[in-house]
Amino acid sequence: MFYHSKKLQYFKPPEKPDPVYAMKIQELIGGTFGEMTVMMQYLFQGWNCRGPAKYRDMLLDVGTEEIGHIEMLATTIAHLLDKAPLKVQEEGVKDAVVGAVMGGTNPREVIMNAAMNPQHAIVSGLGATPTDSVGYPWNGRFIVASGNLLADFRSNLHAESQGRLQAVRLYEMTNDPGVKDTLSFMIARDTMHQNLWLAAIEDLEQSGLETTPVPSSFPLELEKREFAYQFWNHSQGNESSEGRWAKGHSMDGKGEFEYVANPQPLGPEPQPPQPEAQLHDTPQNRQAQQGNGSSSPPVVQRIG
Repeated sequence: MFYHSKKLQYFKPPEKPDPVYAMKIQELIGGTFGEMTVMMQYLFQGWNCRGPAKYRDMLLDVGTEEIGHIEMLATTIAHLLDKAPLKVQEEGVKDAVVGAVMGGTNPREVIMNAAMNPQHAIVSGLGATPTDSVGYPWNGRFIVASGNLLADFRSNLHAESQGRLQAVRLYEMTNDPGVKDTLSFMIARDTMHQNLWLAAIEDLEQSGLETTPVPSSFPLELEKREFAYQFWNHSQGNESSEGRWAKGHSMDGKGEFEYVANPQPLGPEPQPPQPEAQLHDTPQNRQAQQGNGSSSPPVVQRIG
């Protein structure tokens, strides 16, 4: 059961409207690494969790917190769009486009950088939308909820790292004190969440429930162990040999890294099977063709 409190987690209103920046901040709501993604990711991981109760509870705690982050951002966007001087914006863009043409730069870039999202005015009535900064709808395929907690916690760390990076970039793109203050809170929570997932990974591995490599339940003797810790140099130059991944104990403690400077193919040249005549693919030679297929059952019948 979920309950909603009418008070925001944290919020400082923008000092003035800025519909162009409102379009940019949509990335933090509906982008690949936006708050909608981490909200759904953590909630589904929690709902699907079969492990110890502490992990399920923690996932649902953080996923529910992220719902509040979306509300904060939606409120920020509403303020940035409030009484937005749409006509003034349009006139300003015209002058910038003329300058771009005269200066030899790309006028399309000027238009895109200086124009508000038209859907904010046409579709949402000057409100936030479940989309990214270029209007692409949020997609459920952005989320990861595999049922393996170590794999999921690593995905969560990745999402929080990218999300904080984008929030910091947006912080640098505005001079509005109110927006900066709100983003400063969200950046701090991203710091906590990065540390949270690092701690959760350590906690899970120390419990022995999951270890590297994921999934740890798969018997190691079933993989070709001679290749499990080789780094293959697949590009010109050998600078990669200087990295931690090229020598010494493997990170899982179960092998030794080996640098292979000149990896060789271990399989033969592929010889694709020749097509059946009923498919009418182009064969390797004319002898491979078997008539017009009239004496064989139709392809659909044979497949069925």
